[in-house]
Amino acid sequence: MSDRDGLTDGGTATRDRSQSGRPDSPVVSRLRRTAGTWLFRLAYLVVFAFLLAPILVVVASSFDATGAVTFPPEALSARWYGELLASEAWTRAIRNSLVVATGTTLFATTLGVLAALGVRRLDDDLSAVVSALAVLPLLVPGVVLGVTLLVFFSEFGLQQRLPTLVLAHSLWATPLTYSVVRATFARFDWSVRDAALDLGATRPRAFREVVVPNVRAGLAAAALVAFVVSLQEFVMTLFLSGRDTRTVPVKAWNSLRNSLDPLVSVTSTLLVVAVLLVVVGAGVLVGLERLARDS
Repeated sequence: MSDRDGLTDGGTATRDRSQSGRPDSPVVSRLRRTAGTWLFRLAYLVVFAFLLAPILVVVASSFDATGAVTFPPEALSARWYGELLASEAWTRAIRNSLVVATGTTLFATTLGVLAALGVRRLDDDLSAVVSALAVLPLLVPGVVLGVTLLVFFSEFGLQQRLPTLVLAHSLWATPLTYSVVRATFARFDWSVRDAALDLGATRPRAFREVVVPNVRAGLAAAALVAFVVSLQEFVMTLFLSGRDTRTVPVKAWNSLRNSLDPLVSVTSTLLVVAVLLVVVGAGVLVGLERLARDS
């Protein structure tokens, strides 16, 4: 078969040529594609295993009956989960984390939605400038933000309070919720909302009854991102929290400075479970496929 014939045959023979210049047989081509597919899947599995291995170690060590954090555990026990529930400091840290994460989710998602709605009315150039400014907090190191916020809130006597932590976490959560919601709004057919307005609906009612049901997956994804960002935020919280407002990451850091506390593994496991429950719950409500697409 000539080169010209190979090109007219959809280019398949040309692409399947071996290094010697002769086209591979269909069997060799199929084996080569199959080997490539399995190598790609193997690389995928290796990456997933690398990401999941630390989590599995933490979960397994949380069930170790001994007082040391070891892997694999010498004996299984839920002893340290009971110790966690009996510890006032740890239960307060868990409560603080959930309160701050919930407040950050509500605040950052609301700001993200309002900002995305406002940007829709701008021209492309101004919209690009506003979007670039909106993500600036993500580029500032957490230490710098933590020190700056500590100085700022100290001027008003607002440091070491949970609302202060909500505002601080929202600095990082809002740009992310804004990006997710803006991408969701870009895929929405706004003529449907305009039709509702033409039929006499007010803007709030049209948004609530027409827009929200069609973009709920994007809103759920934005809220999920804000919740997870707040739950794991450490640097700014370290500067702004006090003894009674420490969240789980800060409490874990303070415990690890003294010794390798098994309760750190327990709380880490509970945080992983909490995030999984939130993801599964959001997936059940809006569908995992839509959640992944709008994220």
